[in-house]
Amino acid sequence: MNFFDLTGKNAMIVGGAGGLGLLIAREFALAGAGVCIASRTEKNLAAACVQLKEETGKEFKYYVMDAGKEEQVEAAAKAANEDYGHIDILVNCQGINKKFPVLDFPMDVFDMVMHDDVASILMTCKHFGKYMKENGYGKIVNVTSVRGKIATKGPGNAAYCAAKGAVDMLTKQIASEFGPYGITVNAFGPNIMATPMMTKVFEMRAAENNVTVEKYLEMQAAGLPLRRMSDPIDCVGTALFLAAPASDFMTGNILYPDGGLTAIG
Repeated sequence: MNFFDLTGKNAMIVGGAGGLGLLIAREFALAGAGVCIASRTEKNLAAACVQLKEETGKEFKYYVMDAGKEEQVEAAAKAANEDYGHIDILVNCQGINKKFPVLDFPMDVFDMVMHDDVASILMTCKHFGKYMKENGYGKIVNVTSVRGKIATKGPGNAAYCAAKGAVDMLTKQIASEFGPYGITVNAFGPNIMATPMMTKVFEMRAAENNVTVEKYLEMQAAGLPLRRMSDPIDCVGTALFLAAPASDFMTGNILYPDGGLTAIG
């Protein structure tokens, strides 16, 4: 058995138009899978498919889908399964963060984070899971965070930490329910990653510490056992493992490609 071969499988990457999701889409395709991606913005999706074809030589389909809107999730699940015949792998790589101290946290913003980070995963698992159940096979991989396990120092991340903790338990519960259908459900929780989305955050934190961004990142890396910041590519292998035959007897697990943070946190 080739433990990491995805030949004959089809994968949907929610949030696959950029960042970590885009890298996962590329590597799954290189591992043999047919791959489609979904996100909110068609322009970004189209550009991502062009890039992915250039990097892999394969064709990719995309679906404009807001994972927080159930009717769009249901429609995308139906269309993708019709277009590909069967979607065997679902990766949930979507989510947002809104930062406020607890004493000032607007409840509508808190609700928005919980909806986009947690309810969206329930909805994608619900609608793609229906087809997986019919096929008797499926692999669901949720992207959570170390912040579902370890709180941040200082204010701002109440909604994000609560949401990721909820994703962890949601993953376990769905794994319990979907197991008899031949569907595994696991998650992985990255540490903070050096992505374009995090640039403003790094700049803000560097300014708060009166240091350059480069110095701030060095300071953060020094606190990790592996002594470097995480790059999105560090998580791709974990995603592939959870989507591949290598993890066939794993379900309801949360893995942490985090440079050792959860070991010492």
